[in-house]
Amino acid sequence: MAGLISASTREQIRAASDIVDVIGSYLPLKRAGANFVALCPFHKEKTPSFHVNPHRQTFHCFGCHKGGDVFTFVKEYESLDFPEALRRLAERAKIPLEYERGSAEPQTRHLKDTLWQIHEQITQRWQSALANEASGQIARDYLDKRGVTADAVKLFRLGYAPDLWDDTVNWARSKSHELALVEKAGLILRKEGGENFYDRFRGRLIFPICDEQGRVIGFSGRILSGDEKAAKYVNSPETPIFTKSKVFFGLDKSKRALLDAEYAIVCEGQLDLIACFMAGVQNVVAPQGTALTADHTRILKRYVEEVVLCFDSDEAGQNAAVRSLDHLLASGLAVRVAVVPSPHDPDSFIKASGAEAFKGLIERAEGFFDFYLNRLCATNEVTTDKGRLAVLRGMAEAIHKTANVVLIDKYAQKTALRLGVTPDATRAEFRKLSRSGPKFFATASEGSDERDEVAEPQRPSTHEYWLLKLLLTHDELLGWAVAHLDADWVQHPLVKQIVSQRLAAHTVESWSSLAAFLGEFEAPEAQNLITEATAEERALPNPEQQLADVALRLRNQFIERKLAGMMLQLNQPQTSEDERNDLLRQQQELRLLKRVPLSAHETGA
Repeated sequence: MAGLISASTREQIRAASDIVDVIGSYLPLKRAGANFVALCPFHKEKTPSFHVNPHRQTFHCFGCHKGGDVFTFVKEYESLDFPEALRRLAERAKIPLEYERGSAEPQTRHLKDTLWQIHEQITQRWQSALANEASGQIARDYLDKRGVTADAVKLFRLGYAPDLWDDTVNWARSKSHELALVEKAGLILRKEGGENFYDRFRGRLIFPICDEQGRVIGFSGRILSGDEKAAKYVNSPETPIFTKSKVFFGLDKSKRALLDAEYAIVCEGQLDLIACFMAGVQNVVAPQGTALTADHTRILKRYVEEVVLCFDSDEAGQNAAVRSLDHLLASGLAVRVAVVPSPHDPDSFIKASGAEAFKGLIERAEGFFDFYLNRLCATNEVTTDKGRLAVLRGMAEAIHKTANVVLIDKYAQKTALRLGVTPDATRAEFRKLSRSGPKFFATASEGSDERDEVAEPQRPSTHEYWLLKLLLTHDELLGWAVAHLDADWVQHPLVKQIVSQRLAAHTVESWSSLAAFLGEFEAPEAQNLITEATAEERALPNPEQQLADVALRLRNQFIERKLAGMMLQLNQPQTSEDERNDLLRQQQELRLLKRVPLSAHETGA
């Protein structure tokens, strides 16, 4: 989608978005020499390691190694995709977006903009009905009964949809909205076999559902009357701006708290989340319903490494925690489960016992497999053969999904202890009962030394890193580099790609700025490496000689690798005599080449 916006427009937006001004609107920046520094917003730290370079229009954190240009910062900080970050900066700079010819994006974007506008307007209408209209008294009474404060009502923009069949229909007409468009927004329904419409939300307390940027994209309406035939909740259908499986209630308000806490509490409903949030436990989200989807876990993974499930204490809530396992494991999130004492849910527990008691409940949350073992033992009669087999089967199927031999052995022992059998017998049964099919690798649910280490991207060698630094910070060296340097001498794949593109940009005279060059790389690892190499403003003594020395070292290492490869070929029994003679000749040429000063030979050794 980013490609649908013309390159000239993207560069105009970049030029109008000074990175110090933009980042300074999010973070308190302090000048440090030629740069600015701040506490990094992407990881917890006490000493500033986040640097903003106004000259190069880039940022880099020396703690978590995240870096990029102004688009990258807005994209990462606001959890936007690139087109949305581009739009956000265009709006800030008051630059109209121009799309490439043949793009359907303007029409799609216009539809979404209109739907966002309709959702915002109806939110305000329902807020007014809750606050001011006599018909909203039933909702006000309900909120008082549930202990929802006026501050919470205001913060979460709660509303009331009047108990009428045509209130939203008439409101839409008064705003001159096409009813077909309001139908597409999911707010009204078409009567069967006719052209008339009626309201989807009637006589309900309204919870606006927002995207990560705080825009209202859908609604959940709770029934307030005692009509047993009506559904307890009515939710917005899927629309061009709302996909239920990809949205968390409350994430727009809790995303900074998630980053600070480094774990997410997942609860079941809107009122649970509001109670937690207003009690000071703000690293909390709620899926729309109890089903946690793969999309949900991917969203959480952007913010945290660990999840604490805190569903209702009833059977449905506990089953929902169990069903969440597969997706959580597949995402690599560590999982704990906080069990709210029956008959409470998080909301009623906080009302009854207070915020500190709830925080303690979260802190004491046990690892998922301990929770699951306890649940299996509580729901099966472990004194009978049937009950013991059920526990064995359940634990075997769950624990083998991790494909973690340490966890499998640990919980074989724990299961054996609970069932009063030997660990060896349990291990044998685990092997027999392990479910075939896809295995998911996950971090251990209890953290620390049992978590699988995520492999860090391999660092380039010192010489390759300095080559990158010299080529990106000294434009005057590019002429010599193009004439004497071969990118094939570089082993690290990202450094090789960056060096190749930098040399090409000089050759075709397409270089404009480092920030624009960053935009050519989609991989965040490449952007991080570029910003790290260019973040320090140290003056390098005699950069021309340093580049020549680094290039010579890399060339000779390249020659040594080729010589080693040839030696392996010479030692192969299937190598013919002619091939041996050719290899020996090439070896001699390469050894002679190592003695030649770099500036005196052609590239492509």
